[in-house]
Amino acid sequence: MAKRRKVSNMLALAVLSAVTMRPMHPYEMATTLREHGKDQDIKFKWGSLYTVVQNLEKHGFLKVVESGRQGGRPERTVYRITDAGREELLDWVRELMAVPEPEFPRFKAALSVAGVIGPDEMMDLLRQRIVALEEQITEMRATMAAASAVPRLFLIEGEFDLALREAELAWVRSLLEELTNGTLPGLDAWRSYFRTGEMPPEFIVEGGAGTGKDI
Repeated sequence: MAKRRKVSNMLALAVLSAVTMRPMHPYEMATTLREHGKDQDIKFKWGSLYTVVQNLEKHGFLKVVESGRQGGRPERTVYRITDAGREELLDWVRELMAVPEPEFPRFKAALSVAGVIGPDEMMDLLRQRIVALEEQITEMRATMAAASAVPRLFLIEGEFDLALREAELAWVRSLLEELTNGTLPGLDAWRSYFRTGEMPPEFIVEGGAGTGKDI
């Protein structure tokens, strides 16, 4: 089970990782994270960066080492990571690496209520998704090939993302094939429900409730 962390925003993880290289002010942190593509790996809002940095300082994970102003520029506060910050970073990475957690992709949410659109429209939408996935995979493979000189250690998150996309593509193709050739269990009942609006008997469980799917 995941720990309850003092600062749980994933941007905090990225910030702690960045400042292991050297002390930085928040603007430099943002620049470094963008240059390293962390905005492609971790979902966060840049507008919360200063709040996250302040919270990391509040809990002893960052420490101010310099604060000053040059000319007419805004004041810049430079932070370094503390020993407690390093321990938090390592513990957090180990947890994320070892402990699977439930995740809630938008596609999964759509699948959970897919019955409302009917099988024919779903097939059309899946075909569109297949084309989009194929394009994404081609682009990702090209990006990986162009970065072949980069040590693989710094590309493994891209490999993981590519593997997920390839697995999704294979599954979507399989589902589309079942819909197309009519072998998906319950397909006829689904068509009947979509056509008449009446819940098929096989989709009703004891007590009158549905199967848990909004079909």
